[in-house]
Amino acid sequence: MEGCRLAEECIHGLDVPLCDACYPKAKPEAVVAVKTRVPRVASGMRRSAAPAAHDDVSQQRIYHITHISNLPGILAARALVADASPEIDISSDAVRESRRTIAVSDEGETVASYVPFFLSAESDVWDAVRFGTPDPRLDVDGEVVASDFVMLVSSVATVADQSVVVADGDAAHPLTRFETTPDAADRALRKLRAEGETGRMRSAELLVRDEVPFELITLITVANDKAKAAVRALVDPAGFRTRIAIHPPWFIRTPE
Repeated sequence: MEGCRLAEECIHGLDVPLCDACYPKAKPEAVVAVKTRVPRVASGMRRSAAPAAHDDVSQQRIYHITHISNLPGILAARALVADASPEIDISSDAVRESRRTIAVSDEGETVASYVPFFLSAESDVWDAVRFGTPDPRLDVDGEVVASDFVMLVSSVATVADQSVVVADGDAAHPLTRFETTPDAADRALRKLRAEGETGRMRSAELLVRDEVPFELITLITVANDKAKAAVRALVDPAGFRTRIAIHPPWFIRTPE
């Protein structure tokens, strides 16, 4: 229901820390270096390094991008289903073939056996769509524009009970590594997050085996009011009360 919203939201329907429009990030304050006296260490002894803070990767958001025309099929299945045949698929034939042949594990499961999520709302391949940049991974004609898409958002914690794999790059690339155990996946996510948006984070993927029930999608972001109304008209009759938010920066080119 439109009236059932979480407490800390901006006018666009996003969590307060998420909306750059309403709550722009403050510029970091300059830090003044202060000289301190370092005590000498006796010969043969080593000063132990301070333990690094543990990165709670469970709060990492994950993003699945699809054309709005694909929503009726997703809602009818009540899930995102691996290797589905959507109404509109912008992946190139080469990418689809790679995902159906590249093995994720020694058990023979391929990338196509998993539902893909990006780890960044500004992933490389999505940027190619919204900026209209040619990309061999895409088969896009002039009729497709970014505002025709929706971004289905969840988190690592929300899908934790599913079978999850972390790909340290484009999952359709033959040199990408896949971490299939919980500990290895956790380490891979922490490493990717440490690199930040300038590293592999924008190409890496989180893969969920077989399907993701739609109730695990906690937020749907869209480009404008028209898209929000269209999505609401599909989601509500299907019995879901997923929050829908307008967040243009994820769909259009923003000033540098």
